[in-house]
Amino acid sequence: MRNYFNIKKFFKNIDFVVFFLALAISSIGLSIIYSFGVDNGLFLKQIISLGIAVSVFFIVSSFDISFLKNSNFIFLVYFFCVGLLALLLVTGTAISGAQSWFDLGFFSFQPTDLAKFILVLLLAKYFFRRHIVISRFRHIFISGFYTLIFFVLLALQPDLGSAMIIFFIWFGFVMVSGIPKKYIIGLLVSGTILSSVFYNFVLEDYQKKRIDTFLNPGIDPLGSGYNIIQANIALGSGQMFGKGVSNGTQFRLGFLPEAETDFIFSAYAEEWGFAGVLVLFLMFSVLLLRLIIVSSKGHSNFESLLGAGIVIYFSTHFFVHVGINLGFLPVTGTTMPFMSYGGSHLLIEYFALGILNAISKTARDFHKVDLEDKYIIG
Repeated sequence: MRNYFNIKKFFKNIDFVVFFLALAISSIGLSIIYSFGVDNGLFLKQIISLGIAVSVFFIVSSFDISFLKNSNFIFLVYFFCVGLLALLLVTGTAISGAQSWFDLGFFSFQPTDLAKFILVLLLAKYFFRRHIVISRFRHIFISGFYTLIFFVLLALQPDLGSAMIIFFIWFGFVMVSGIPKKYIIGLLVSGTILSSVFYNFVLEDYQKKRIDTFLNPGIDPLGSGYNIIQANIALGSGQMFGKGVSNGTQFRLGFLPEAETDFIFSAYAEEWGFAGVLVLFLMFSVLLLRLIIVSSKGHSNFESLLGAGIVIYFSTHFFVHVGINLGFLPVTGTTMPFMSYGGSHLLIEYFALGILNAISKTARDFHKVDLEDKYIIG
C-alpha cells in the first residue's frame, strides 16, 4: 500500500501538460521522419531515442536538484565538456562539414548538445551566487569568458549554428539576471563592431558566402543559395492545409537537403500547410508559457534562473531553426526542439524538461511548508 501511495505521489508531481506537449511535438517529428520510408531505419532509431529520452524525463523529475547550487558538480561537468569539445577537434568525426561527432561504432554522440545545457546550469549558478552585486560590470565579463570558451571550440569545428545559440543563451541570461541596461546597450554596440571584425577576419570564404546568400539567395541558386530556395519552395507548396503525411515531394524526391534535421520545419510545412504551422506555433507557445510559469515559482533565485535559462534554451533553438527555414537567418546546422532527428539533442531536451519538473515539484513542496508553518504559528 505504501508503494502505491509513493507511485501516486510521484505521478502527481509530474507536469503532464508539459510532457504531453513535448511528446506531441516529437510525434509530429516522427511523422516527418516516417515519410522518408521505413526502410531507411531513421524512424525506428528515432522511436528508440524517444523512448530513452522519455525514461530520462521521468527519472530526472524525481531528483532533488538543490545539490546543484551547493556543490562544485556543475563546474566539474563544465570542464569535462570543455575537454570533450577540445578532443573533438582531434579525434571527432566530420558530418556535414562539422567535426562535431564521436563515432563509437554502434552509436554516435554529439557533445555539443550537452555543452549547451551545461552552460545553462553554469550561468544559472553564477548569477545566483552574485545576484546581490550583479550591477558590477565584471560579471558580464566573467560569465562571457565561460561562454566564449564554448563559443570558440564550437566555431573551430566549425559549427556556427551551435556557436550562435551558445551566444544567445548567454545574452538571454544577461537580459534576465538584473544587469544594468547601460551595460546591455554597451554590449549591443560592442557586438555590432565585433560581428564586423568576425565577418571580415575570422570567417572562411564559404561561411561568408552563406551570409551573402542569406541576404540574396538568388546570387547562387545552385550553390550556397540552394538550401534556402528549396526550403522556401517547400514552405510555399504546403499552402493552407498541406499535401498530407508522406506526400511531401520536396524532401521525398531529395530536393530539400537535411529535411530530417536542419530543415524539418520546411518539410513539416509542406505536409501540414499553414494551418499545421499555426498548430505547431501554438503548441510551442503554450509549452514555453508553461515553462515560464514554472520558473517563476522556484524555491530560490537559483531555481528561477535555471528555469529561465531552460526557457531561453528552448526558445533560442526554436526561433533560430524557424528563422533559418524562413530565410530570416543565415543557413547553419540547427535542430528543431523535440522534432528533428537525432538522439543526442532529444535526450538533453527531455532531461531539461525533467529538471524543470523537479523545480516545479520543489516549489510546490516549499509553498506547502510555508502554509503549514503559518497555520501552526497562527
